[in-house]
Amino acid sequence: MNELGTPVLDNHLHLDPEHGRGIEAVKDFARSGGTHLFVVNKPSWLLGVEAESGDDFRTVFDTTVDVVARANEILPGKAWPVLGVHPGLISKLVDDRGYAPADARDLMQAGLEVASEYVADGSALALKSGRPHYDVTDEVWDASNAVLRRALELGAETDCAVQLHTEGTDDLTDVAEWAEDADLAPERVVKHYAGGKLAGVTPSVMSEKERLTVAVERGEPFLMETDFVDDPDRPGAVMGPKTVPRRVSWMQEQGYDDGVQTAHVSTPERVYGVDTLETLSR
Repeated sequence: MNELGTPVLDNHLHLDPEHGRGIEAVKDFARSGGTHLFVVNKPSWLLGVEAESGDDFRTVFDTTVDVVARANEILPGKAWPVLGVHPGLISKLVDDRGYAPADARDLMQAGLEVASEYVADGSALALKSGRPHYDVTDEVWDASNAVLRRALELGAETDCAVQLHTEGTDDLTDVAEWAEDADLAPERVVKHYAGGKLAGVTPSVMSEKERLTVAVERGEPFLMETDFVDDPDRPGAVMGPKTVPRRVSWMQEQGYDDGVQTAHVSTPERVYGVDTLETLSR
């Protein structure tokens, strides 16, 4: 067991072994008391991939699978890949590359279908999708929601959780209804970059003390994350890899032991089916 006496999971961060800190960030996380990671592939265009077919995303996914294997040599717990297509890609396709929204939708859905193959064969744990968090045209919004709904269907088909990048909101009951329509339990849908309260699906709370206090006092299932972007051009962007372990220590000091148990043991099991205690082996 680590010095914090509990599993410590960062539910959403990125690792870029070629351009960023990569494994050095994992070492920072582990030295600070971190044990488990859900590593989300970086947006395809940030890895230099201009996809034209679903299979073109394999390079992006393989990069994440490979860095997770290296992380597992370091962590006292375990890391898992979370693979998918960033919802911001639709704007890159429509605005920069001249795609029609329907064609962009089809390409992004094809990328998600490839990602689901990794989940099906055990190479990845969950899928990542969503919709833009900024203003878009009605056509792009509708296409984005079609992509999101396909991710929910694939989550149901492969029996896995789906992480979502969406607009800032504390109400995703519309997405919860879509999940139910797809036969995916809404609790297995996770809003990344969430505040402390959220209706409809499970929040992955950005690890700020104010948001965590709201989440703990609310008493509902939640996860914790940094959204570490591992981008050398944006060294201070979002949160660093030491943040979740440090916030867990702070939560323990505040007497929020139940909240720590919720975020790092019971919710990961409920949403992803992983046992962070059993996988904490050294």
